[in-house]
Amino acid sequence: MVFGKTATDRIQLNEETVWTGGPYDPTRPGGPEALPEIRRLVFAGKFFEAEALFAKTMMGQPAEQMKYQPLGNLYLDFPGHTEVADYRRQLDLDTAIARVSYRVGDTTFQREIFATYPDNVIVIRLSADGPCALRFHARLDGVTNTETPGDETHTSDVLPDGTLRLRGKTASWKGIEGCVQYECRVRIRREGPHTATLLIAAGTNVKRYDDLSASPSARVETALERVSAKSYEALRADHVADYQRLFRRVTLELPSDPHAVRPTNERLQHPDPSLYALMFQYGRYLLISSSRPGCQPANLQGIWNEDMNPAWECKFTSNINLQMNYWPAGPTALPECVEPLWQMVRELAETGSKVARVHYGARGWVFHQNTDQWRHAAPMDGPTWGTFAVGGAWLCAQLWDGCRFDDRLVPLNELYPLLKGATQFFLDTLVEHPTRHWLVTCPSTSPENFPAWPGNRRYHDSFTGIELPGTTICAGATMDMQILRDLFDACIEASRRLNTDAAFRAQVEAARQRLAPMQIGRRGHLQEWLEDWDDLEPKHRHISHLYGLFPSNQITPAATPSLAAAAKISLNERGDMCRNRHGDPGTGFGMAWRAACWARLHDGERALTSLRNLVAYQTCPNLFSKCFRPPQVDGAFGATAAIAEMLLQSHENEIYLLPALPKEWSPHGKVTGLRARGGFTVDIEWKDGKVTHYRIASAHPVPVKVRVHGELHTVLPAQDT
Repeated sequence: MVFGKTATDRIQLNEETVWTGGPYDPTRPGGPEALPEIRRLVFAGKFFEAEALFAKTMMGQPAEQMKYQPLGNLYLDFPGHTEVADYRRQLDLDTAIARVSYRVGDTTFQREIFATYPDNVIVIRLSADGPCALRFHARLDGVTNTETPGDETHTSDVLPDGTLRLRGKTASWKGIEGCVQYECRVRIRREGPHTATLLIAAGTNVKRYDDLSASPSARVETALERVSAKSYEALRADHVADYQRLFRRVTLELPSDPHAVRPTNERLQHPDPSLYALMFQYGRYLLISSSRPGCQPANLQGIWNEDMNPAWECKFTSNINLQMNYWPAGPTALPECVEPLWQMVRELAETGSKVARVHYGARGWVFHQNTDQWRHAAPMDGPTWGTFAVGGAWLCAQLWDGCRFDDRLVPLNELYPLLKGATQFFLDTLVEHPTRHWLVTCPSTSPENFPAWPGNRRYHDSFTGIELPGTTICAGATMDMQILRDLFDACIEASRRLNTDAAFRAQVEAARQRLAPMQIGRRGHLQEWLEDWDDLEPKHRHISHLYGLFPSNQITPAATPSLAAAAKISLNERGDMCRNRHGDPGTGFGMAWRAACWARLHDGERALTSLRNLVAYQTCPNLFSKCFRPPQVDGAFGATAAIAEMLLQSHENEIYLLPALPKEWSPHGKVTGLRARGGFTVDIEWKDGKVTHYRIASAHPVPVKVRVHGELHTVLPAQDT
């Protein structure tokens, strides 16, 4: 993070594997024996008793996971730079380079900062253009946890060649010993009286979630030696070429007004259409910058977290947030950025297989609501959240859908075992509803939302120590059933394509037919639960039961008009701007999800209303989104995906151009490089809301249906090599 101060600047540093604790096993015995009673209590309507037994027998140990933490801070002191003129701080999304420039007297000082993926270092270029020489003092400091002091350690020193060095070890947490050792070095190359280049490298002992055998010092030394003979110009050129290879695949132009030339923080007060184009590309920049092959996946607050005790531990939350981080990857042509998520799912299948066996007595693998660097897959955070058992199933379905945009994303023969394992778990754990005879998940939850069944009430949760509006535990939440339909469909189709497991495929097909269906409630809304319950928090941030509308395609205006109408009523009831139980506006992810859902309903005006609320209430001056108050990146990713969905849809075996274009964007615009399912690349130009030109390209000359102005055409794609 670049703060851009003049007299003393702070460059806040992170290394994505700096987490508290170390490899640990959260499983606990006793779950298979307790499950029948938990289910009996749920079906008998004794939800509080079921929750209490789940907390006692099924929660992981520890139930709270580890924390992602900052690495340290590089401070740059510039004597005499207190009074400055012509100050400018900027981030160039086209090059992923941050710049700070200002004038002191007759000398202009400039800083350029970038993190280069090819060379695995952060580069800072300091320069002075004028009569004054460049003078600065650099210091590298670690971070101490003053709020919840632990056993973390760090030391700073200077090596004989002038390199700054920071070394340390992360803290223990919840009884798990802190095992991550880290090192950071800053090498300063003075290049005359007016220029200097700083090279920052960092590394830890983490090789894998279960392997801490790497040498931080060796990793850092290797990175610095590799760039020691490389000029700043070469470092910069390689970084820009690598980044633009991904970023420039997609362009978006929307109408602008005079506010477009203002600084971003001022533009947020007067959002014109071109601001949404900027936000669209900002989400792509964040994904490119935080999720590349060999990296950890994009986490909850983003790799830029500065807090030793970040909100929600800055984990990987899989009841919407982790998935939303990757929504832009398919439609905005960033399949390479999904590789870290794909690797995480493979690792969760390893840890989740033991959770399935120990907690449920089941085959396959399961992953619940949250994980950390150590791939904790058991129920966590308390039964209100921990009964969400379809996190892994959702990730599998999302990877499968990503392959529809680009079949090079995941090799089918490698994805299928994960699909099969996730499916096996649910074949073993789905139970028949005692009166309706559908197959349902039990225990279940509709993420973080509290049903208003008679008697559900506010209570003090002794497990988490916080006051809750009620209990969330139930059977067969609508979202569970929707996700399992997608998982089973993916498993069935993958089995067919690979011509394998015919008998198993038949079992999956039979189970899919018995899954509890989506239901329309007494108000004409889409039910969130098996029963037609209201909400204790009617404006809840999550819209989990609308998973079937987006990101899935089980609900569409054309194929399921009655369900689409019910989803519209649910969206209207939940509101364009979600609020928490205290009435505070939020969250970024909630508003972005609403925008995407309205786009699926072909309502561009309502989609734009949700984006406006995201801008007005839950967007930081640097365009990070927020979750109530803490900065969080998922809303920024979700906004990118929603905007893509407003311009192009491809979930009904056709390519639909401008399905939800709001009037404000209609005068003129152009988008190039969007991806459609089937492996198509799409360019669109429009004027006065009408498509004036479009191009469909593909590596395979297969005819495709294209919907333009409501009319369906069959076209042969151009060759895209």
